[in-house]
Amino acid sequence: MSPVEAALEFMECINRHDADKLAALMTEDHAFIDSLGNAVRGREQVRAAWKSYYAMCPDYWVTHEEVFDNGKVVAVFGAAGGTIATHGQLTAKNKWRTPAAWLAVVDGDLIQEWRVFADNKPVYDILAKLHASQRHP
Repeated sequence: MSPVEAALEFMECINRHDADKLAALMTEDHAFIDSLGNAVRGREQVRAAWKSYYAMCPDYWVTHEEVFDNGKVVAVFGAAGGTIATHGQLTAKNKWRTPAAWLAVVDGDLIQEWRVFADNKPVYDILAKLHASQRHP
């Protein structure tokens, strides 16, 4: 499998919400780095983080429009979106979408690093409103 194929398969697993298959596509020392530079390191820690994220945003999705590679480094440009769940419910007011890019470092057929570049303000705004409504019913 080429590095591009590995990165796109990783994205397909993200869209299937399959944290176990995602983990199977990660190196043992995998690093997930979000758009603020926060890192989660280690296959099992990242698997748990994906499961938590899917609980918060059960319909999370990613798309790719452009893909570039330079050996084992793959850059993907597209969009991400979903709906932040409130008490297990998905409502239109909690839906978000943003342009996004990802940088994958591929080792063989496995993803060693998955780095996200996106404007998370739409998600933070939704979370802030939800937090405020929980404090002031």
